[in-house]
Amino acid sequence: MSSPAQRYAESRRRAAEAKTELGIFKSKQSFELDEFQLQACRHLEAGKAVLVAAPTGAGKTIVGEFAVHLALSLGKKAFYTTPIKALSNQKFQELREIHGPERVGLLTGDTSINSEADVVVMTTEVLRNMLYQDSATLADLGFVVMDEVHYLADRFRGAVWEEVIIHLPESVQVAALSATVSNAEEFGAWLDAVRGETAVVVSEHRPVPLWQHMMVDYQLHDLFVVDPDDGSLDPDADLVHSQVETPTPTRLVNPELQRLAHYAQAPASRRSGGHRGRGRGRRDRRQGPGRTGQQAGGEVSRLSGSPKGAPRLSRPRMIRALDRDGLLPCITFIFSRAGCEAAVEQCLHHGIRLTSSRESKEIASRVEEMGWELPAEDLSVLGFDSFREALINGVAAHHAGMLPPFKELVENLYAEGLLKIVFATETLALGINMPARTVVLEKLDKFNGESHQDITPGEYTQLTGRAGRRGIDVEGHAVVVWQPGMDPRQVAGLASKRTYPLNSSFSPSYNMAVNLTAQFGRRRARTILESSFAQFQADRGVVGLARDVTKREASLAGYMESMSCHLGSFAEYYELRRRLNEQQKDQAKARSRQRRREIVRLLSALEPGDVIEVGGRRRLGECLVVHSAPEHDPRPGVITADGKLRSVTVEDFAQPPEVVASIRLPRKPQVKVPKIRRDLASAMRSALRDRTPPRSNAPQPGFGFSGDQDGGMGLGVEELQTELRRHPCHSCPEREEHARWADRWWKLRRETDQLKAKIDRRTGSIAKTFDRVCGVLFELGHLQPAQEERIATADPLPEEFDVDEFLVTERGQRLRRIYGERDLLTELLMDRGVLGQLSAEELASFSTLLVYQAKREDEGAVPQLPSRKLSQAVRAGIEVHAELEALEKRHHLEPTAAPELGLAVPMYYWASGANLRAALTDSPLAAGDFVRWAKQCIDVLDQLSAVPTASAKFATRCRDAVDLISRGVVSYSSITYQSIEEDFDDDVFDGS
Repeated sequence: MSSPAQRYAESRRRAAEAKTELGIFKSKQSFELDEFQLQACRHLEAGKAVLVAAPTGAGKTIVGEFAVHLALSLGKKAFYTTPIKALSNQKFQELREIHGPERVGLLTGDTSINSEADVVVMTTEVLRNMLYQDSATLADLGFVVMDEVHYLADRFRGAVWEEVIIHLPESVQVAALSATVSNAEEFGAWLDAVRGETAVVVSEHRPVPLWQHMMVDYQLHDLFVVDPDDGSLDPDADLVHSQVETPTPTRLVNPELQRLAHYAQAPASRRSGGHRGRGRGRRDRRQGPGRTGQQAGGEVSRLSGSPKGAPRLSRPRMIRALDRDGLLPCITFIFSRAGCEAAVEQCLHHGIRLTSSRESKEIASRVEEMGWELPAEDLSVLGFDSFREALINGVAAHHAGMLPPFKELVENLYAEGLLKIVFATETLALGINMPARTVVLEKLDKFNGESHQDITPGEYTQLTGRAGRRGIDVEGHAVVVWQPGMDPRQVAGLASKRTYPLNSSFSPSYNMAVNLTAQFGRRRARTILESSFAQFQADRGVVGLARDVTKREASLAGYMESMSCHLGSFAEYYELRRRLNEQQKDQAKARSRQRRREIVRLLSALEPGDVIEVGGRRRLGECLVVHSAPEHDPRPGVITADGKLRSVTVEDFAQPPEVVASIRLPRKPQVKVPKIRRDLASAMRSALRDRTPPRSNAPQPGFGFSGDQDGGMGLGVEELQTELRRHPCHSCPEREEHARWADRWWKLRRETDQLKAKIDRRTGSIAKTFDRVCGVLFELGHLQPAQEERIATADPLPEEFDVDEFLVTERGQRLRRIYGERDLLTELLMDRGVLGQLSAEELASFSTLLVYQAKREDEGAVPQLPSRKLSQAVRAGIEVHAELEALEKRHHLEPTAAPELGLAVPMYYWASGANLRAALTDSPLAAGDFVRWAKQCIDVLDQLSAVPTASAKFATRCRDAVDLISRGVVSYSSITYQSIEEDFDDDVFDGS
């Protein structure tokens, strides 16, 4: 208990803080701020930048809201940036409610509301573009909040965050809000280096405790149980930043789960009959009735992920089990769009109804209201009726293939507690405010676009972080559905090791290169890029590598001393010995290659009727050749002495085969008939007894071939052997002991040299990439040397060139205003006049080539394009990309993504006035996908219309194309209905 003096001092401190901006801000909140929130806010008020890393749902956005409050109190502007439009829309509405609509604006690329307001919410790309254009909107900017800043690790868009952090004026304070990452201190150290004094505030506390479970046979079991030697259990103990694979001593993996998993994997004969066992492992603490036992038996086989032929997971039974335990509302993550829709269909088919009569009426009213706004002719293709029925029953899907208004309605209804279960793809975990009491994972692997991979501990944390609604639930629940082959210890490892490293994905783009060069010049641009987090991490890695090199070189010196010989230089002797060993190995490889070539030659020369001996790995014995084989695939068909038909390969022969006899065969022997094979085998045995001589032209081993031949390298070997015997160290009695130390020295020397090469590659790696990008831009005419006499513009620019400064040409200025993965390709097409002759409808269609990326590899079929001019433009575009790709490969750069045609025809018909069903005829695209890509086409057309050097006629056609696309369901997907998958696609997670 504190003393009176301490209580008095604390009261004085609180009274003083009440007069600060933080005190004023606190007084307006309806809840007490947590300590990490207070710490971060105090740092901001003290004039520092701040990095806040805290678990999902911990309330770190309150720090961003305080930064906004602080800006307004100081008469400055505040920008609140988010990675996705859905979050921008959400934050825009929240800040409008706090500060009033006249003080808050929104900028998301295709939406501009009150853009000169004191507080502007925007996507990070918008702020990046404003910085490059030196926008007047930046005047009086005091604070920038970077929500979800850990997205700088995103492979495709992560560079934007680093660009913004580097280019913001020094006077701007940054409040960076991140999910819990294991290297927050490293990221904070970089922020401190580029932004000035930065405080790092890390919270590992989840406001709502999270309990971990596994569902086996539709019964829940705790993943962890209390250690009987401890007696205490904290569900969140060591869940954050833990470096161990297994739980802490107080968190033991439930032995009942391990027994059930082992039992379920046993053969059916050993699982006959039921087996009852205690499943809970602790007193039930959930909001709802509990259970104390469970039935195992053969029912386990009905779970998700069962082998082929086993019944699939019953979502209705799963929902009833969760409902029985009071664990709804729930989000079930299924890494497949088709899986999400199938789960909803299951629930509809089995009559799952989770809503009350009042809730159903409210949902029906909201759905009907949305339905009236949509074009009537598009409702059927959108699956509106089944969508409505599922919502009324409290069930929904959420994925990128849905129309944005549908997703928005699902988000709103769920947040209001009207929906009870949502089947979602992984992208739902990226930030939309849809907290749940429970999160269910049906599988622990996902499709990454190429193969199925296990999810990482960081991904597990991100997904299960949704569980537990602050202010509503006393605890959250994470449930993993057991499936055959799953080890509970694997799940425990994911739940216990919450490491989520933040790694930069930064790499200079063409647009970035011309913008930096235009603003700062080449040399300063290189310096700026070297201050990126990517280079910071690379340099830190270099420090560790250099430390390793130092240690290894010390060991090398010790090894060198241990191998020293009083008779002479043992290093010299060992080098002779090593060279001799390598020569002998080379000889052996040469002999092996020669032997293989000879075997191939002889196998391909065999003819039907030849008898050979097959004595290699399969030891087939004497065999009769019945099918010859070409040299490119030497696998002749043979019949063995016991009448079996086989194919023999090179691997079946240790030495080249020799024809030992020959017999005459029918012209086309029916070797698939067993009796004929037996007769031929009998004839072969007779020929061998009588030793019928082989045909005169039968293949024989090549003249002079011998396994002992040295391939012409014997002279070198003999000389080395002679030198080795003559060396003084050869007669040393401790020669082999010295040689052992020399072996260690040589291996360590080779590893050390490899580390040094890695250090050289990492040092200045970002600037080197920038130089390569500039090399491409120079050759294409977007950059030119400031001093023309230094280098002739007709010559290609070498990778390591000596140009002090570049000037940005007119074409480079055009490139400055084009953003996207195919930025340079887009500018090249403009420069070649490929786009200039297209109509507005054709331009809308062609714009898909600049943004669209197919979900799967195309089968090679090129769609029939609806107009001659469009076909010509597409062919020209493909040719231009091929030229660019060749140039990029020559400069050792990752090639620009190739144009894809999968959206061109649907977009043409849509821009020509067709309804959604007609536009998507014969297209695999879902309606939501079409709308999402349509909005990206609008974005690129807007960019093209604003390019400074574009003609007025071309700019007008671009705007006309935008108008043609922006109708119907596309125009309805405006500010209110821009959801998460417009920015982050779940395609690569779709294993369907």
